[in-house]
Amino acid sequence: MSTPLPATLALPVTDAALAARLRERMEVVEGLLAHEVKGRTAYVSQAASHLLAAGGKRFRPLLVLLAAEVGEHPHSDDVLTAACVVEITHLGSLYHDDVMDEADLRRGAESANARWDNLVAILTGDFLFARSSELTSRLGAEAVRIQAETFGRLVEGQILETVTPEPGEDPLAHYLEVVAGKTGSLIATSARYGARFGGATREVEEALAEYGEIVGSAFQLSDDILDVASESEESGKTPGTDLREGVPTLPTLMAQAAARGSSEPGDQRLLELLAGPIADDADVDEALRLLRAHPAMHEARAYVVAQAAEAKARLSVLPDGPVRSALEAFADLVATRTG
Repeated sequence: MSTPLPATLALPVTDAALAARLRERMEVVEGLLAHEVKGRTAYVSQAASHLLAAGGKRFRPLLVLLAAEVGEHPHSDDVLTAACVVEITHLGSLYHDDVMDEADLRRGAESANARWDNLVAILTGDFLFARSSELTSRLGAEAVRIQAETFGRLVEGQILETVTPEPGEDPLAHYLEVVAGKTGSLIATSARYGARFGGATREVEEALAEYGEIVGSAFQLSDDILDVASESEESGKTPGTDLREGVPTLPTLMAQAAARGSSEPGDQRLLELLAGPIADDADVDEALRLLRAHPAMHEARAYVVAQAAEAKARLSVLPDGPVRSALEAFADLVATRTG
């Protein structure tokens, strides 16, 4: 049984005809996903479908379908297969992420490691990666190469997230490489696959892949800003979650870089607070107050706005129309989102 689609599409599609086509094809993708995550035993099928059934925005397969609309045959079965490849790859990475983060919840449901254990979660992630590879093989040798490179970048990004920067390495550059690997790479491949298997030109394919890499990373960086700037009532997020976990983010890294060269008491206190996870609620509130008033927040927002503009610039090779408008609107949303 397929999972109900989200109430709204994960991309801001305002053209009614395009939105209807995408929703119809996403229904097909949902059915295919439910079929493709099944194993040979009920136990494996239950574990592998656990996070799929929990829902999600389905942003990556939707981007495949949207990018395919710029090609000559957007309704190709290969486009549907590619949409399944990227979502199953993403799902597999979530199982591994939850083990690494010791997470208890994912998408409002128990994480696989909480429901079963770490071993089952890791092996289920591996099973999903194997299934995505099997699906990719149906798309040809070049698709296998692209998928392998993408998977390598994704895993390398996950590994780099667990280690501190090398001596002399810029911590911000290290973090941006993590984000590009963990998030940007698969979103880039989603856009590339849509263009490629939808029959777009190579020029358009490359432009959309570049767009996906930039806008995908920028979306994660805008999440970083929301963790500091938002109020939970407006965003639905709990401010300071990354601070509590000691996770480096764009604004905290920029604030630390600025504070290291400052003698201001507030900057020195901020460095002290950001030295590791913050357990005390009062300290979290203090860190949020200092960060919100720090010039680094403006710097972080300006960086994300610039990235969104760079992503939009890649779309100049696309014809004017609802597809380009939707992609441009998403970049604008990334630059200005509050939730």
